[in-house]
Amino acid sequence: MRIQGTSNVRRVQPIRRKTIEKTSSASSTAPVRNINDTASVLGIPQSEMTPKVRNAIMTLMAEVDNMRNEMEIAHRRISELEKLADQDSLIEISNRRAFVREMTRMISYSDRYGISSSLIFLDMNDLKVINDTYGHKAGDEALVHIAKTMISSLRDSDIIGRLGGDEFGIILPKASEENANSKAKQILDAIEKSPLILNGKPITLKIAYGIYPLHSGLSPDQALENADKKMYSHKQSMKKETP
Repeated sequence: MRIQGTSNVRRVQPIRRKTIEKTSSASSTAPVRNINDTASVLGIPQSEMTPKVRNAIMTLMAEVDNMRNEMEIAHRRISELEKLADQDSLIEISNRRAFVREMTRMISYSDRYGISSSLIFLDMNDLKVINDTYGHKAGDEALVHIAKTMISSLRDSDIIGRLGGDEFGIILPKASEENANSKAKQILDAIEKSPLILNGKPITLKIAYGIYPLHSGLSPDQALENADKKMYSHKQSMKKETP
């Protein structure tokens, strides 16, 4: 499901779509090979280039060109499908599958070089309230708004993904827990200062977060579970502070 305004929300590698029609058109403009050059490569003497042989070579050349064009189209379609498989259905950021793969990569990086990175697990508060009050489209707008705001506070090397529902994850390469905590507070401050406008009314969105280091010997599931527990603790403290 998509809503207006999601095209600018991107992280890792945005998808560049190319239609099959455009690809086919581009391929059809390829230069035509000279039949005499082809005959020379095949070792056919000029004296044996009868009309029948010439027609056979022309047919073969056309079939080879068609196969090459079809392979180029197939490769581009496979590349696009691979990107779509890694992208969230609502927001143009990594889905859970791609995000977990990146966590695995960062943990392997830590195993090899001894440099830890950090995971930030974020959960939006009161999404159900927004859905019930303004409708599910408004809930989608809230999620997109949060993603855009978070991305504006991240480095190009940082990785953001939607883990499901109203949960997001951020990987900060080569960042300590202290640095990750500062970044999380910066993100929460940016979200608070940038309310979502629904029906002309500003809605301040609230986010709870938890941080866990991606160190050597850890599994992605363990990292998410521990960060989730810290996020839940933060969420409970936020509820206690709410009058």
